[in-house]
Parts: sequence; structure tokens; C-alpha cells
Amino acid sequence: MQKKVALGRRGSATCVRCGAVLYRHVPGGLDRTVAYLVAAAILFLVSNMLPLVSLEAQGSQTSTTLIGTVLALHDTRMDAVGALVAFTAIVMPGLQIAALLYLLLPLRFGRVPLLHAQVYRTLLAMRPWGMVEVFMLGTLVALVKLGHIATVIPGLALFSVGALMFLMTAASATFEPHEFWDRVDELKDRAPS
Repeated sequence: MQKKVALGRRGSATCVRCGAVLYRHVPGGLDRTVAYLVAAAILFLVSNMLPLVSLEAQGSQTSTTLIGTVLALHDTRMDAVGALVAFTAIVMPGLQIAALLYLLLPLRFGRVPLLHAQVYRTLLAMRPWGMVEVFMLGTLVALVKLGHIATVIPGLALFSVGALMFLMTAASATFEPHEFWDRVDELKDRAPS
């Protein structure tokens, strides 16, 4: 067991045995995380509403959204692939953004969210399933391959997915669980009994 130590500005606590970082103090870390998450939520909506890519071949142009891609996979009887794309590129990132905002926005306004411990545990279990990066890589490979047979026109949603990937990484990097739980404990101690 390690003793909890108070940290200075930008300080970090390390394990006395192995030297691994246990937790760190990021000034304004939770506020920064909320800002990244709000921007990520907006980009998530853009990514799911606007065309991802347009293809032009022999004078005919077609475009699709991310949800349209899932439906097209279903129509071609590729239900398992469609479900995987829906789950990893739409459902899980959306739930991760929503869960983190649910946990952090009330703290920003001096309130402890209901069922915060359960939501936090669920968030930890969901984290490996949000694979926006893998989806983006697969999309780019497919677009390069399609470029040989049709003119590929990237849509605004494709750029939104790329920016969303970076915002989710930034939110994850600035979110410090230790600060979250300290803030929850501080608000609980201040609450009238």
C-alpha cells in the first residue's frame, strides 16, 4: 500500500518499489477534459449526420453516412461486419463521451452525479471497445483502394472522425481519475448531512 501524498503543481506520485506513476496533478485537468468532451460530442454528431465519403464513377455520384454504411452492410447480408462497425464506431464512442460528460459536468457545477461509481466502472469496461482509430485506419485503406476504380471525395464527416479521434485521446490524457475522486470526496464532505 502506498501513502497518499499531496502533490505540487504538475507533480506526480510514483511507486516507491517500481517507480511507476500512480497519479499526477494536472492543473485544470478536469475542466480541460470537459472542454475536449464537449467538442468531441459536437464532432460525434457531425460524424454521424453528414456524408462520410462520396464516390463518383462513370458520371454517377453516391455518398453515405456512417449509419448508412452500417445499413448498406446489413443490406448486403454482412450483418456481423455491420454490427461490429456500429458497435465500435458509433455506439461505444457515443457511450464513452456521454458517460464522461455525465460524470464531469455535474462536478463542474458543484454536484456529485448519481450512481457515479457504477458509471465510472462501466466506463472502464467500455474503454477497450471504442475503436475509432481502427475504423479510421480501415476507412483510409478502403479509400485508397477505391481510388483506383472511382473518384473518391472525402466528406466533412471523415475529417470529423479524424478530429474526434484526437479529441478523445486528448480527453483521455487530461482526465486524471485521482482528481475526479478527490473532487467527489470534497463535494460529499461539503454536502449537508
